[in-house]
This record gives sequence, C-alpha cells and structure tokens, in this order.
Amino acid sequence: MPARGAVMPVTSVVQNMPVMKGSTVTDPSAESQQAAAPTGRSTDDAAPNADRAAELRAALVENLRADGKITSPAVEAAFRTVARERFLPADVPLEKAYAVDDAVVTKLDEHGVALSSVSAAYIQARMLEQAELQPGMRVLEVGSGGLNAALIAEIIGEKGRVVSVDIDPEVTDRAAKLVDETGYGSRVRVLVADAEHGVPGEGQFDAIIVTVGAWDIPPVWLDLLADKGVLVLPLIMNGVTRTIGFRRTGDHLESASIEVAGFVPMQGAGRHPERVFMLTDPNGKQVKLRFDSGVPDDMSPLDGVLATDRTEVWSGATIKHRTSFADLYLWFAWHLPGFCLLTVDDGTELAAERGTWFPFGAVRGAGFAYLAIRPALDGAGVEFGACAYGRDGELAATAVVEQIRAWDRHGRHTEPMFGYWPAGSDHSQIPADAAVMDKTHGVVTISWPARG
Repeated sequence: MPARGAVMPVTSVVQNMPVMKGSTVTDPSAESQQAAAPTGRSTDDAAPNADRAAELRAALVENLRADGKITSPAVEAAFRTVARERFLPADVPLEKAYAVDDAVVTKLDEHGVALSSVSAAYIQARMLEQAELQPGMRVLEVGSGGLNAALIAEIIGEKGRVVSVDIDPEVTDRAAKLVDETGYGSRVRVLVADAEHGVPGEGQFDAIIVTVGAWDIPPVWLDLLADKGVLVLPLIMNGVTRTIGFRRTGDHLESASIEVAGFVPMQGAGRHPERVFMLTDPNGKQVKLRFDSGVPDDMSPLDGVLATDRTEVWSGATIKHRTSFADLYLWFAWHLPGFCLLTVDDGTELAAERGTWFPFGAVRGAGFAYLAIRPALDGAGVEFGACAYGRDGELAATAVVEQIRAWDRHGRHTEPMFGYWPAGSDHSQIPADAAVMDKTHGVVTISWPARG
C-alpha cells in the first residue's frame, strides 16, 4: 500500500456558479521538486521559523475546532504539540504545512501521479477523532508518512504503541527516519508490509486507521481488530469514497461516524483498478469515462457520441450557493446504473463550460449524461439537471434526473448508515431497506433514514 494517500476534496459545494474544485489538492507537476526531498525540513532552518510555525500551529487548531474537525482535548493537544513542518519536504512553505485542507505530495510515479503524501490537516484530525483513541492503546496505521503516526503517539501516550506499515520501502525509510528525528521512534514501529496480508509479529489492535483508499476490507484486518476496536478507513464504493469509522456489531461492522474525503487508492494486493473509456470529439480531444464497477457490456454505441447534439433535462431540485451536496453523488454511486466519473481534456466543449457541471455521469445504451447546474432561486442558488450526448442521450439524462429527484425526496439532509458484512456473516440479518454492494470479501450496505 502506498503511504499517506493524498486527500482529494471531493465535497462538492455550489459557489455562486462556481469554479469546481479540482480533483486533487496538490498539482503533481507543481509538487515534483518537493516530492523528491527524501526527508523532512532541515533543523538548520527550524530556529528562525519556530515562532512563525508556533503561531500557524495555534491558528490551525483554532480553525479545526471551529470547523468541528477537532472535538476532543486529546486530539487538540496532539495538534498543538506535533510540528507538522518537521515531516514535510524542506521547501514546503509553513503556510502550506499548516493549511486546513492542503495535502503535500511526497512521492510521484513516472507519470507524475501521486503515490504518497501527507494528508490535509482536516482529515487527519477527523480520522483521529473517529478512531476514539485513548492512552495505552495499540494502533495500526496502514500507509506511512510519519506525521500521522506522531499524532497518534501523542494521543495514546508513553504506554501506547503505534505500528505503521507501507508497501513501499522508500516511504517506510523516510517515515522511520522522521519519527526517530522527532522523538517518537520508541513508540512507533515502521515496517514494510502489504497490510492486505497482515502485520508480522503483532497481535490485535484497539484501532486500525487506514490512510489510503480501500476498495474492500480484507479479512486479516478484522482478525487484527480487537472486539471493541474501531476501524477507520476511506472506503471506495463505486468510485465514491467515504471515510467511515466502523465498530463490530455481532458478526458484522456498523458505521459509527462518516466523513467526506477522497484518497489515493491502495496499491498491492488490495488494488482495484478502474476501467477507463475514451470518447473522442470532432477535434480529437477526449472525455474519459471512469468506471469502478457496473461497466456496460457494450460501449461501442458511444462511438462518435460527442459529435451529436446535446440534450438537457432539468429536475426542479434546487440548492443555495455555498451548500454541500456531497451525498448526491454518493446516492448516484449506489442507485444510478451505469454510474461513472468524468475527466475531460482541455479544448473540449465540456472543458470550456467548467463551472456549470460536475464530473458524475451515467451511460445508457447509445447515450451518456452528466450532472449539470443552472442559475435558480433568483440568483441565490442553482437547479440540478443533466446534459447528455448520443442517440439515447435523453434516456441517459432522464435516468440521472430521476435519481436527483429521488435523492431530493429521500436522501437529502440525512446521514446514511453503512454496514460491512464479511463472507460467512449472516446476510439474512441485513436490513430490508438497505442497498447492497458486492465486494471481494463481503458486502457493503447503506441505509438512508426515513425523513421525519
């Protein structure tokens, strides 16, 4: 598994006919030089910046408290104590080190894709709260970086133990060096392992915190989790991720907490590759449709689809500016057949219209549609709809709009509950109103509480 997955801000928020947030916090090309730095900031530079770092650290804590990401004295104390800049490449500005929602890439592959990063402060704080850590606990971290392990070590104290694993020896070497340099080496064991297969030489853990996008929950993690333990992981469900805090309930897991975030997906045995289909427009530019699962049997009817006239269908469902609708695309992932994610080349018609659509779509026969917005509420908000191309474009757009309306009736303003039922558990006990998604080692369920 790669080290700390780069958190992607997948919370969609309408912003006055917004410029849509990018798919990653950091631009890999812009981060390439800092990613090459093998260790943290030089101590030679630390003294002149110490006062500024302390000031920014205090401001970060106040911001995270105000946002509800830090809710306990223990997590607050850890964030006030651990110097984030010591775990980042030396040329990362302090302002970026202490930003609420900036991840910092620490390793790229040959194509410039982020393999490892230090996650944004907000999701680190939230996941530590989700884990419900206490002094003296044993904690497994899947995905190494050093900083998160140091925060955990602060919370669980001298009698606690952190084991941090990563599949990449370059990442573990860096993490081990950083925890040693910052005084946490006696409480943090860093080792190279594919956590899909377990952790050598260790027993059960009171908490497992996974810091990469996991498509499934391998059986060994359930074996490693103590009976009353908490598993916190970014679970990928048909391309959409939620960071879920799970607790055991009998023979299965039930969600105790949920956070919106996206992470770089897991590598190693737990990797689940997506399938990507290219649609080429008349100018040779491409729109890519990315499927996690449920790929249509035949994609050939979409050949040349971008040369057809575009269709629009509108839902009547509106939302005010600066309001999150993250649960809409979670609803799509669970209830919209043919659901996919879009990425577009510059020079396409879609690229020229950024700010009026979002990269969530669906394929129906010879048509594909995507989520769109237009001004509504006398300028105070937008209306959701779908735009589509192809002979079956209206069919595809209507399918998207039907699910927008269903979400508006049944899923909006409610927090869903998730379950994980491993192979061998009693699936007859799955609630009748739950939707079920198959995984390799079990099934995930989602239930949307009835609105009062």
